[in-house]
Amino acid sequence: MRLEKPAARVWCVVLTIAVLTTAVTACGKRPQGPRAAAAPQQARAAVVVQVQPKAMQGGLTASGLLVSREEAAVGSDLAGYRIDKVYFEQGAWVRQGQPLIQLDDSLLRAQIAQQAATTEQAQNEAKRVSGADIQGVLSAEQIDTRRLTAKAQEAALDQLKTREAHMTIRAPVSGVILERNVRPGDISSAGGATPMFRMVRDGLVELNAEVAEDDMARLHIGDAAAVTLPDGAVVQGRVRLIDPQVDSQTKLGHVRVAMPVRADLRPGGFGRATFTGVSTAASAVPETAVRYDADGASVAVVDSDNKVRIQSVKTGSRSGGYVELLQGPPAGSWVLLRAASFVLPGDLVKPIRTPG
Repeated sequence: MRLEKPAARVWCVVLTIAVLTTAVTACGKRPQGPRAAAAPQQARAAVVVQVQPKAMQGGLTASGLLVSREEAAVGSDLAGYRIDKVYFEQGAWVRQGQPLIQLDDSLLRAQIAQQAATTEQAQNEAKRVSGADIQGVLSAEQIDTRRLTAKAQEAALDQLKTREAHMTIRAPVSGVILERNVRPGDISSAGGATPMFRMVRDGLVELNAEVAEDDMARLHIGDAAAVTLPDGAVVQGRVRLIDPQVDSQTKLGHVRVAMPVRADLRPGGFGRATFTGVSTAASAVPETAVRYDADGASVAVVDSDNKVRIQSVKTGSRSGGYVELLQGPPAGSWVLLRAASFVLPGDLVKPIRTPG
């Protein structure tokens, strides 16, 4: 009987080890069957808005070159005279009638003095025979000859004095000197191909915008336009002239946008006009639906299975809190209203649809 107690203790220890081993083994095994499937992804609520056509104010844009509304060419009607002085450089503002160039008139003044003496002599001779026709001293033909000679000399003197007045070349209009092609010492030429000066009349510079044929019918004289310059400055203007014809090759027409006088408006420069008084239908979304990052602009599209997909877009004009989508999801697509929401491609959402 004393020998049975140790044996009982041994069996108890063995049984305990077996139970513990079974429990450890059971804990190390993975559950099998339906319980082993991953828990379904929880859909998070998100407000979505539909891409749809909107009337975008200022949706019509056109670019072109800055041009002078009207240019004035300055030249000389006298040939063969040396240019003595040039008073202004390009960029200067001058008034109408202000001297621009002085020709050397030293030779002309000598000619005027000589002609004045000849004229005086002819006039005196004509006066001396004023009563001779009555006395019969000179024939009628001789008397008429002296009188006509006096008149011819007077006309020649007037011609030289008129030429003297033209020795000072004056500004034909008020405005800015755009180009100078003359220097002291040059010889004047009448009707030369290259003017001495080119001027912008009254300093008025316009945008000569090129507009597509189908957009020209939407513009009217007097429509407001905002012209953006290369440095980012925006100048307010209005449509002054709409070209009545369209280029047969490019299908573009020209629209002149008048702007106020400004020093930074230079003919030959570039400008881009946004016609703020014109509306156009375009696919658009609220501005908050567009996300901007290092890859550019994008929207979070919610597909038919309520999963998120990020799509790059190209934006256009903005109006009333909306932004035009030049490239992107088609009209009718649903996108997250707040693109900055923390979502990743493939996330499941519970869309809360709201009117655009």
